[in-house]
Amino acid sequence: MALHGHHAYISCDAGVVVLDLDNPLKPKHVTTLTNFSQPRKVAFQFRYGFVTDDDGLKIVDLTEPTRPIPIPRATVRLNHAGRLYVARTYAYVANGPQGLAIIDVENPERPFIDQMFNAGGALNDTRAVQIGSVNASQFALVADGKNGLRVVQLISPDTVPGAQGFSPRPSPKLIATYPTKGEAICVSRGLERDRVVDETGGQTVVFGRRGARPFHLDEMERFYRTSTSGEGKNVAGKGELYRVEDVLLSGGILQTKSGTILTPLEMPTPSPTPMISPSEPAIEPSAIPRATP
Repeated sequence: MALHGHHAYISCDAGVVVLDLDNPLKPKHVTTLTNFSQPRKVAFQFRYGFVTDDDGLKIVDLTEPTRPIPIPRATVRLNHAGRLYVARTYAYVANGPQGLAIIDVENPERPFIDQMFNAGGALNDTRAVQIGSVNASQFALVADGKNGLRVVQLISPDTVPGAQGFSPRPSPKLIATYPTKGEAICVSRGLERDRVVDETGGQTVVFGRRGARPFHLDEMERFYRTSTSGEGKNVAGKGELYRVEDVLLSGGILQTKSGTILTPLEMPTPSPTPMISPSEPAIEPSAIPRATP
């Protein structure tokens, strides 16, 4: 089971069952997603759910949480897809004897395999993966079945150009192994740093930070959905999603790919800053008293 706000997504023989747990004592059945074959794991990021099953990785549109919509074209075929972890623009999927599948999900509706990593055949029984960061480096903790726990360095300043960027392309390297007494089949979720909020605005954890509360779902929607009231994007509404287009410059004219001409805004003229002459301090600093022997 995985939680998305107050909805529970349960992987079972029937598919992925969605329950509303807004009242935990009276759970309600929302829907059952039946286009999955033996689903194993569900993970979430922003408006999408990522599901692994017998076919590989599949993606569900959760823009409206009460009406999840599977995206038929958003399927990545994998032979042994197990547990997964989604980190920014990449999904990391434990892919059994084939190692770790690193999938580009920058466009969640058009995912593709970026690379398949097995450390020269060393990772050959992968069951689960968790991603964690320390300072400037990112690591994958992999439950590699009969081989035990593996530590894979994904991003480091000395191996990945632009390591400090939002989502640099990982360059995986196996750096450590811990043999376990039995098969390593799962890795627990690490302790989150700072503040965590789910997609419906529910705050799940706070660590030593002061500041405003996280957004609720209706507040978040103002950033990515048009308003139905016609009063601008800062008014809650269930309108269409905001879309962006590529911009082209041709013949000195800036326009979108669909042909809309863009006119740059005039830059305001800065007002001159008056010169401020130095002045004597209003109060003379007092002398530091000397220590007596």
